[in-house]
Amino acid sequence: MAGAEVYTPANPTCKIMTFRPTMEEFKDFNQYLVYMESQGAHRAGLAKVIPPKGWKPRRTYDDIDNLMIDAPIQQMMAGQSGLFTQYNIQKKPLNVQEFRRLANSDIGSLYDEDVEEWNIGHLNSILDVIEEDCGVSIQGVNTPYLYFGMWKTTFSWHTEDMDLYSINYLHFGEPKSWLVGVQGCIYRGGEVHREAITVQQYVMSHNFIYVLFF
Repeated sequence: MAGAEVYTPANPTCKIMTFRPTMEEFKDFNQYLVYMESQGAHRAGLAKVIPPKGWKPRRTYDDIDNLMIDAPIQQMMAGQSGLFTQYNIQKKPLNVQEFRRLANSDIGSLYDEDVEEWNIGHLNSILDVIEEDCGVSIQGVNTPYLYFGMWKTTFSWHTEDMDLYSINYLHFGEPKSWLVGVQGCIYRGGEVHREAITVQQYVMSHNFIYVLFF
């Protein structure tokens, strides 16, 4: 008698995968996301997408100096011996030029409105339907957040609202590190056995798109 067939999911090692879509594939965000899932990208919790050559979310960043950052946060760290507390202090509004000066480096989305492919402000997903047909706008869910960060800036480890996926693009600046926690699964005889959370570190560079799966 033959043994029961054991189901082996795609990407069983939960490796962070890199994708290089063609311009034609890049035009359909939802279809390409389905393809990424079929390859098991979601099992790692994070995937890197290298846009096709010639695609840019914005023609230039030379015209954003007067863009206002309405609620800048100053982060203060205190503690010792590996135990630290972070305090977030909201400061008065400032524009990008002032922020750049503070950061000593050379609200909404910085994508140009006419960018059709993978425009974070208009992904053509069901969340857009909620906003357009129902008039429901949820900040950071079906509208984009725009962040400016300096050296040593951190963001709390968290899961996304309603366990939705998250898409991120670093427009410019130094690379930033992601820590992604993935709860692994083992498949035995059709049953799923959960393991401990695995943490993977990934360095995010600009000109690439990163999709977080939850």
